[in-house]
Amino acid sequence: MGYQLTWQERFNIGVDYIDKEHQKLFGIMSKMIRFGEQPEKHQWICDEGIKFFKAHAMKHFVEEEEYMKSVGYQGYETHKRLHANFRDVTLPQLEWELEQTGYSMAAVNHFLGVCTGWLIGHTLTEDLAIVGEGESKWGELLPEEEQAAMGEAIIHLIEDMFRLKTHIISKQYGGEKFGNGIYYRLVYETEGNKEWEIVLVFEEKLLLNTVGKMIGSKADKVNSMIINATRYTAKQFVEKLKRYFPSADLRKVKGENLLNYEQFQQVLEKKKMQFSLLFDTGAGYFAFCVSAPHLLEKGVGTNIKVENAMSEIEKYLKKTMEENEAALRKKVLVVDDSGLMRQAIKQLLEKDYEVGLAQSGMAAIRSITLDRPDLVLLDYEMPVCDGRQVLDMIRAEKETADIPVIFLTGRGDKESIQKIVPLKPAGYLLKTMKPEEIKKSIDLFFEKQNS
Repeated sequence: MGYQLTWQERFNIGVDYIDKEHQKLFGIMSKMIRFGEQPEKHQWICDEGIKFFKAHAMKHFVEEEEYMKSVGYQGYETHKRLHANFRDVTLPQLEWELEQTGYSMAAVNHFLGVCTGWLIGHTLTEDLAIVGEGESKWGELLPEEEQAAMGEAIIHLIEDMFRLKTHIISKQYGGEKFGNGIYYRLVYETEGNKEWEIVLVFEEKLLLNTVGKMIGSKADKVNSMIINATRYTAKQFVEKLKRYFPSADLRKVKGENLLNYEQFQQVLEKKKMQFSLLFDTGAGYFAFCVSAPHLLEKGVGTNIKVENAMSEIEKYLKKTMEENEAALRKKVLVVDDSGLMRQAIKQLLEKDYEVGLAQSGMAAIRSITLDRPDLVLLDYEMPVCDGRQVLDMIRAEKETADIPVIFLTGRGDKESIQKIVPLKPAGYLLKTMKPEEIKKSIDLFFEKQNS
């Protein structure tokens, strides 16, 4: 599919030998991806890739850690643990999966995707943060053994409570939307008047298939009874989990809220995550997110208490119903590395369409997998993984190959357009067009599709 990683000067952190190693890592990974497109070389490329990451990349990790320590980098311990987790947890799991499946196409794509995603994300956030150029998205991580215990405990609890065979599908869930979701937030008071925030995310069909069935509900939509049952089930769930992170010392619930998706996104954007896990239960998705201590912020949601519980739940259900009805509208995923551009198009389209946002090619693929859109508006000139490469990835999978893609481009010259047309997108839009012209183009696209 012609996909490759492209190194750019802006990724340099200013430490010569580290920057050279980063460039080498990108180059090797790009070659692995190209060879990965040849089935006869699957086992060879994966074996070589694992050897590479276990040897050369590990040597680079040690050198990078020595540099961080020498300059007194405050995020040294967290950064070191991220290295260790990739080396000691992620790679062995990928290696086991490859062997168990006989190096199947799915396993190979998983291996290459995880290694690529980890390399991109780590380089552009954690590594740049060493010299103050970027910002780490993680706070002070919980001890490694507590994180592992937490993941296993959640799996066992779900299986014990609901008889669902569950597995982790992401250890770094970034808040991508999956179907209609219920977002339940708990704030716990700890020793020393600190606060920990926990958000449990339930796919609506998961609640209908578990809590709904247990209380004998025949509803095909989440109602107030299911919400209340979920609230108290979730509290008991967390009570059972408390034993697995004693360092947090969660003593009592200080507040609870029901959030909509945008409020949930605000929580993830503003707060540092201790961990954020996404599970597939077979009956629906479930996410468990924990952030660092913080103060309640205005706009997150009304605190639920005994005296206002029913009114708050009714308001939440009404708003959720409106959002779910809105979800019946056509879904448009906007993919652009510019936050201003993403928000501008969202504001332009959200009245008539359900609009999802992704800031990179990898985030777009995750979003498409979890919540299939009816149309992708794709920035052609993104860094690292550009629009052409993202289009290749979308078309490479049978499940997503028929999703229409319209390119967004800031270049309207003949040479630039000649590069886009042969890719046969559903169309292209110039970012310099007037907002009403962009909106009209999207409307016309769906009108033609419907007719």
